[in-house]
Amino acid sequence: MDKELVILGAGESGTGAALLAKAKGMKVFVSDCGTIKSDFREEMQQAGIEFESGQHSEERILNAQEIIKSPGIPEHSPLIRKIRKQNIPVISEIEFAGRYSSAKMIGITGSNGKTTTAIWTYHLMKKGGLDVVLAGNVGTSLARQLLKGDPGFFVIELSSFQLEGMYDFKCNTAVITNITPDHLDRYDHRFENYADAKFRILNNHDEDSVFVFNAHDKEIMTRLKKMKYPGHRCPFAYDNIYGEGACLDKDKIVVNTPRQHFTFPVSELALAGKHNLSNAMAATLAALSAGTPVEAVKEGLSDFSGVEHRLENVEEVNGALYINDSKATNTDAAWFALESMERPVIWIAGGTDKGNDYSSLEELAVQKVKVLICLGVDNSKLVSFFKGKIPEIIETSSMKEAVRRAWKMAEPEDVVLLSPACASFDLFENFEHRGRQFKEEVHKLKNGYE
Repeated sequence: MDKELVILGAGESGTGAALLAKAKGMKVFVSDCGTIKSDFREEMQQAGIEFESGQHSEERILNAQEIIKSPGIPEHSPLIRKIRKQNIPVISEIEFAGRYSSAKMIGITGSNGKTTTAIWTYHLMKKGGLDVVLAGNVGTSLARQLLKGDPGFFVIELSSFQLEGMYDFKCNTAVITNITPDHLDRYDHRFENYADAKFRILNNHDEDSVFVFNAHDKEIMTRLKKMKYPGHRCPFAYDNIYGEGACLDKDKIVVNTPRQHFTFPVSELALAGKHNLSNAMAATLAALSAGTPVEAVKEGLSDFSGVEHRLENVEEVNGALYINDSKATNTDAAWFALESMERPVIWIAGGTDKGNDYSSLEELAVQKVKVLICLGVDNSKLVSFFKGKIPEIIETSSMKEAVRRAWKMAEPEDVVLLSPACASFDLFENFEHRGRQFKEEVHKLKNGYE
């Protein structure tokens, strides 16, 4: 059998990679041990791409010339171990797609804020008239976008899973919003392994590269002190910084780069909350590194509409505000959500625990949460930690039940906050599915439940 490119996983990244490979005249085979969504199946059938679902044909896979692995497949899976023993190269869809692009790459990663920062960076650059396309973990694969053309710039949201399979790919500007414990179940419960994956975004950086980073993040700063970074360091912080970067000075953001110096009133930022100050500063520095005009940056900072499923106001029902923060899949993201709440909170949390330590949420939860509604197949860890610390804890196993219980207990001026601090895979397809269900149930409240 001739050597071929094998793609494991037929989600967005796998299907995008398969379509790009086919367009480049390559022999490609796609294997997914689960069910392939009908849209992706149809795309591959129309393109004449051979694929299988519900199984992995190991003999064929182990004869591959190269393998593109879905971000969702862990390194410790038996098949990947066999592939590694055969010394078959395993890469990510980003690594593969990058071979066919001459665009400048702005890569954005972090435990929290990377989606907002990526979309905000893209918004600023579009305002500035740059030829820019958004891709990656934010929704549309880089490979799929390249089928439409190669722009001047890509803004790419990168997860740690995607970064694991990147080797020669280079981000001209790399952004790390923060590094806090997340996905530790994937990294042998070792934080350093997770942080190592995040720092792969600096692969292949040289003296012309730009690194935008959170100067308050202990892990980032500790690693920077130990390494010789060759490019331009561009920190952002809530207090004064020296040299290049962005910081907060009382009621205004101060931005200083080799070519620009300006201030922007915090009161005019499109999104509220301390975490969004960080996102705004990171997006500003990333956009400026690509040559976005200052006036476009200022305009884009004030008219950005935000990100679905991230502190998204859904509806006010009987005086209580319902907020969708389904994207808060770890404790750090949930901390930012709780920290920004100024009304009594009915908190809907829970899901697939990723090795969470809930102690970081304890103080805020005690101060602000009147009811904790646990939503998940197994709520025992969440219940055990907060028992006796929050006045009332309720266990539920469906979004309808969780929203209905919240509705019955909510008083005017309360906030019903979906901020799970956990992954979604026990009851939902992903955090978007969880957030959509929350919004659907909340919208039903306008007419009341039967």
